[in-house]
This record gives sequence, structure tokens and C-alpha cells, in this order.
Amino acid sequence: MHGSLAANRALLDAVVGGVEGVECAVCVPFPYLAQARERLQGTRIALAAQNLSEHAAGAFTGEVSGAMLAEFGCRYVLVGHSERRQLYGESDAAVAAKFAAARAAGLTPILCVGETLAERDAGHTEQVVARQLDAVLGKCGFEDAVLAYEPVWAIGTGRNASPEQAQSVHALLRRRVGPAARILYGGSVKPANAGALFAMPDVDGGLIGGASLVAQDFIAICTMAKRKG
Repeated sequence: MHGSLAANRALLDAVVGGVEGVECAVCVPFPYLAQARERLQGTRIALAAQNLSEHAAGAFTGEVSGAMLAEFGCRYVLVGHSERRQLYGESDAAVAAKFAAARAAGLTPILCVGETLAERDAGHTEQVVARQLDAVLGKCGFEDAVLAYEPVWAIGTGRNASPEQAQSVHALLRRRVGPAARILYGGSVKPANAGALFAMPDVDGGLIGGASLVAQDFIAICTMAKRKG
């Protein structure tokens, strides 16, 4: 929940001018979709939203449907971000319903999975991410989607999973969704660690949080993703 019309303009101008040769999307808050759509038209940078309703329409005041996002030019939408799960109580079933709603609206969902620090310390990482993913696989399958592993303990904390820790979970996810799926790592990705993370065979790119608000850092991370090929 960041941004203003002036700050968005400066950030988008810098990103459009600095990101080349890599697949990239920006996930903006609902009120700024129109501004971002206008600035990104004619560029290779895709527009994405941060959330959507599992409902197509109806008496759900304050919610935003997938069809509305599609009409504003969104290509992607985040589903099941850790903050939605942790702060707003979204269950695995609710996340699966939102995933299905995104697909029904012609959007590509970016499904987020990840464990808390307590779950990691208890040795339950694999069980947690498998459960979160299986809720979607059991309902929808995983075609036309992107997967993002975001360990909750490494989001906004300055900590991040080591490249080896990230690879271990990504490899587990790869076995479940297949070799063609794109699997991103999210969790305090910065220019200083992006290269090592992206060098892992099953880390296809990043779901960037705080660093995406600093144009120079985000462009540097995208450049490292480009080197991965």
C-alpha cells in the first residue's frame, strides 16, 4: 500500500526507461490502475493488481472483480500473498477460489505460497507450501499461472532465504507443477542478493517487494534476471 500520483509517475518513467530484455510486471493498488495503464501502453511491461475478489459480481461492497481488472488492462494478479493470508485471514480455500476467479476473467494468477518462521523452525516448510499449492491444484490445475515462493519470515524483515534454501523449496514446487511453470522467489530480494538467488536452477525470477519502490534497485534486479536468460 504505497504510492501517489506523483511518485508513481516518477517510478514508472524510470522503470519504463530502464528495464529491457526481461519479462516484467508491476502490481499497483487499485486506484492507480488507470494511471499505470496509460503509462505502460506501448511498452513491454505488463500491468498487474495486488488482489481480487473470488466473486464475479454482486453485493460485495469494497471488492474488485477479475473482470474489472481485465477491463483496466491487467494481465496478472497476485493471489494469496502472505499479507492477505496473515493479516486478512484468507484461507487456502479462499485463495483457491480467487485463483479460479482470476483464470475465469482471463487473468494470469501469481499464486503466492510460503511458511512462517514458526513453521520453518518446526520443520514444516514442505508440508505448508505443499498444502497451500494442493488447495489450488485440487480445484483448478496450474495451467496459465505463475508460482511465487515467499517465506513469510523473510518479507520486509531484511532477512532472506539463502540461495540453497530457496532452491530446495523451488525444487519441491517444480516437481508438483512441472518443468514449464515459472517459479519466482519473493522475500527481501535486493540487488546484493538477486544474482545468487537467480543463479539457482529452479528460481526463474523474483517477486519484488520493498526494492521495487526504488527504481535504481528494481532495474538492477531486472538486469540480473535478464542475465539468467
